[in-house]
Amino acid sequence: MIDWEVAVRVATRLAGTYPLEDTYHSDLLARDAPGIVADAAQMVEAETRLASVGSPEVAVVTRRQWAETNVAVFSRLLAPAEAAIKKTNPLASRVVAAEMGALLGFLARKVLGQYELVLPGDSDNGDVVYLVGANVLSMERSNQFRPEEFRLWIALHECAHRLQFVGVPWLRGYFLDLVSELVATAVPEPGRWARVMAEVRKANTDGEPLIGETGVFGLFASTSQKDLLERVQALMSLLEGHGHVVMDRIGRRELSSQQRMAAVLKQRRKDPRTQTFLRISGLEMKMRQYEQGERFVLAVEREAGWETLDRVWQGPESLPTLPEINEPSLWLTRVA
Repeated sequence: MIDWEVAVRVATRLAGTYPLEDTYHSDLLARDAPGIVADAAQMVEAETRLASVGSPEVAVVTRRQWAETNVAVFSRLLAPAEAAIKKTNPLASRVVAAEMGALLGFLARKVLGQYELVLPGDSDNGDVVYLVGANVLSMERSNQFRPEEFRLWIALHECAHRLQFVGVPWLRGYFLDLVSELVATAVPEPGRWARVMAEVRKANTDGEPLIGETGVFGLFASTSQKDLLERVQALMSLLEGHGHVVMDRIGRRELSSQQRMAAVLKQRRKDPRTQTFLRISGLEMKMRQYEQGERFVLAVEREAGWETLDRVWQGPESLPTLPEINEPSLWLTRVA
């Protein structure tokens, strides 16, 4: 129902290319990447004490390939909602495709690495650690990073995410259930536009941002979806914060340039040229997840020890809520 070819074309046009993308520099990165990921995986497993299962596929991809892969992922995730979207508005399917393409095209210029978990019915892809070669090479050269350290540092973050999903048996299913429920309820409701305009007017009167950190999607979300968005945001804050702490902690021990690499990437996220896009798209929420999740993880460790954090992996009921992410003592009182 949704014209995903439109999404690919828009994403490819916006992603652009990089001069070293199809050169021997990319070939060398592809040759070395499996060994780098294997080293990172061992370090992350020792740091987190989560048990790995198997070994991931490792792929160095172009910006276009990264965008195409993610279009395919979204096409599977959004399949249950496609008919409802087209029924509501025949043009909506093309609008959704164009918006998705624009979002992925923007991200294709920024993303350094990604872990893709196995999706239901996905026999060809899944359990893959991707490195976007153009962006890795560009960051190394523009900032004079040491390639061997920068690549390992990126791999540490993606291996941390992989270990969260393969080392915690129930987490993958829980995450996919949340996404499925969010998609299933994402059907335009009667009177939604009037409600949204009323909320915008109120925000303007109160001097608050017209578009919140969940972006346009959050603006149009129903009450039930907002509850789901909070659960998704809490989970992603935990995963991003945990992965970020693990990545930096190993990096400080093993990589002499970790501090400078972290400072450069932090400044990169604050680039004013991207702030408007981040807010409109809802990606600002993801940027905050790093900070909120990291504060939660470090606060729990400070108050009760690193081992106490392992209780978040006991089951869905042990996960922190969004208020608990922002106030870790609430989670400690309830769970640990």
